[in-house]
Amino acid sequence: MFINANMLLPSVLSLFLVVTGVTCQIKSLDETNWDSILKGEWMLEFYAPWCPACKALETTWKELSKYGGELGISVGQVDVTVSPGLSGRFMVTALPTIFHVSNGEFRQYRGSRDIESFLQFVKEKKWKDLQAVPSWKSPASYQMTAVAYFFKLSQLLRNIHARLMEDYGLPTWGSYLIFAIATIFFGALLGLIIVFCIDFFYPPKILHYGAEGSPSRRKDDAEEEDDLEDEIVDEQNEENASPPVRKRRTTRKAD
Repeated sequence: MFINANMLLPSVLSLFLVVTGVTCQIKSLDETNWDSILKGEWMLEFYAPWCPACKALETTWKELSKYGGELGISVGQVDVTVSPGLSGRFMVTALPTIFHVSNGEFRQYRGSRDIESFLQFVKEKKWKDLQAVPSWKSPASYQMTAVAYFFKLSQLLRNIHARLMEDYGLPTWGSYLIFAIATIFFGALLGLIIVFCIDFFYPPKILHYGAEGSPSRRKDDAEEEDDLEDEIVDEQNEENASPPVRKRRTTRKAD
């Protein structure tokens, strides 16, 4: 019977690591320590406990972490259910998502998810053939930091929605109604703050009322408007002025 060497390799590696006593060294990363990947070389996986593909990769990822010392890399994991801000910071749209990080340069791994492919990817430095994430989209940039906060806010609102329905027994429409009222209230409050800031930095012009109660213009404004009116009148006079008529000189012949 023919035995595929690629299928046998993971089992042999697992047995070798168990015999030699090498332990798993996967580093769990969250929003408090994720910036540690900006130094050195890393293989980073984004996963979720409910994801079937993540569970299938779990054994292989543990094996890769045991080779971290030999390869000179660190192997990490991010649980997106615990750290939703990081999934937004890295723009993770599918699970599992794997990144290679080298001194702050991020590249997404899209190859095969077996131990042999991972080892070749790191040993032969195949990651150099991949295009790095552009600087404006880098997880360490200000733009992606803002996106991370939006993801955290969305997760917070989702948890509040679930708690209103599960703990307080509100129907779905009741929870949505509360969110709608809160949105209108905070929107009006934000608009009031913006108007206040505009009035503070750019105060409106104040009209001075005369003796008869009608608003009087400031002297400077009145003079500017009078000058403008004079210019308009002059231009209209020039346009309406008829061109000068040249008289023809005639000479009378003497009788």
